[in-house]
Amino acid sequence: MSPLSLPLAAAAPAGTPPHTGGLLLLIDGTAGLLTVAAIGIALLLFLIIKTRLQPFVALLAVSIAVGLMAGLSVTELFGTVQRSDAVSTIESGMGGILGHVAIIIGLGTMLGAILEVSGGAEVLASRLLNLFGEKRAPLAMGLTGLIFGIPVFFDVGIFVLAPLVYAAAKRSGKSILLYCLPLLAGLSMTHAFLPPHPGPVAAAGLLHVQLGWVILMGVVCGVPAVLAAWAFSAWIGKRIFVAVPQDMVEAADEAKRAVIDEQRKAGVEPQETPVPLGTVLVIIGTPLVLILAATFSSIALDPSTTRSVIEFFGNPFVALTIALLLAYYLLGIRRGWSRKSLETVSTSSLKPVGNILLVVGAGGVFGAVLKASGVAQALSDTFNDVGLPVIVLSYLISVVLRIAQGSATVAIVTTAGIVAPLLTEGDHSQPFVALVIMAISAGSIFASHVNDGGFWIVAKYFGISERDTLKTWTVLESVLSVAGFVVAAVLSLFV
Repeated sequence: MSPLSLPLAAAAPAGTPPHTGGLLLLIDGTAGLLTVAAIGIALLLFLIIKTRLQPFVALLAVSIAVGLMAGLSVTELFGTVQRSDAVSTIESGMGGILGHVAIIIGLGTMLGAILEVSGGAEVLASRLLNLFGEKRAPLAMGLTGLIFGIPVFFDVGIFVLAPLVYAAAKRSGKSILLYCLPLLAGLSMTHAFLPPHPGPVAAAGLLHVQLGWVILMGVVCGVPAVLAAWAFSAWIGKRIFVAVPQDMVEAADEAKRAVIDEQRKAGVEPQETPVPLGTVLVIIGTPLVLILAATFSSIALDPSTTRSVIEFFGNPFVALTIALLLAYYLLGIRRGWSRKSLETVSTSSLKPVGNILLVVGAGGVFGAVLKASGVAQALSDTFNDVGLPVIVLSYLISVVLRIAQGSATVAIVTTAGIVAPLLTEGDHSQPFVALVIMAISAGSIFASHVNDGGFWIVAKYFGISERDTLKTWTVLESVLSVAGFVVAAVLSLFV
């Protein structure tokens, strides 16, 4: 580090964390850095909760404040035009994470949009409902959410599948909770635990884990969690009756007509022949299988041409591109879509992604500043002294951040930045770090309440009162969270 970063500090004794001479000269090195960390997290929560500042701006502002308080120089933070070789912590933090995350999220978003517009979700739900029958319709809705939630964002999944929930609940005359809660559990689990969703992808980039391990541990931890959530859904759905919201049924019909109109404007005519279910499953499963194959080829095979080919096709960028091209052809061109239609649907799907990418990038900046300033090392040393296993600590930090400010993405990227130094010390395997990511992701969905946008989406779409939403959706998320964490923690003892 440049001497300019410590303009007022005396020579630091051996073992003192770096950058302890900034704005905290009167405090002991480690204590000062811990104070900086506490102030930074408190400031982040204040900006997001009280001032309602956009999370990207809040994370960026807090990163700069933490860096300056911890003693980083302006040159270290921002670089300089006079010295082209000066490393900017902010630029390297933003670029480092987005270089890994942006492509995956972008490709996954376009894939989900093609599946949505083509009617793939409706086919999936309808076939499963027919297969399982009226008595097991809640299970069918749960499986629909679990499968369709892999490539599609949580709120989009609700928007597309809510009309099917209305229809199933109306036919049975039972509480809509019996049908919507299993669906929500499936959508929420995949959103929290599985790529290409932003949270697990961002954590994998920040903690340098192969996506194959994240997918594997996401399935291993997520499936038991979602089974526990389905059991809770069946129990609470029989005790709280919520009628089908007629106003939302009418709104869904209007929205569906609006979507059809938009599709026609884009040159996409509704098809009379439904999409084959097998086609939908192949498109969703292709990238997962390719990525997992590449991950395990690096373990099972010696360096060879075969291994190189498997690893090439299993690279997340390549695997998702293949799946997207399959969707373009099988769901689009072969069913009469024009190339212009494909372009329009793909481009429009990327508009909501900008905010997610900026928040993830700002989380990367926060982590880079924590590391460069020595704050992360001070936190690491302190956490080690506490004696809590890193997987437990990761979960607890994520839970606190989630409950405090509501955003799962902010909870994940902030927690990953804080615990990263704990994982660089010692010889932690990729599977173990992937389990830590599962713990972070599990914590990020705990106790969704009124400061979470998902809470209000669920309440609105399914006509549930705020009180009953707290009793049902909030508890459902907590069950998912705790069950997923317990599985991850138990597995970590053997990895």
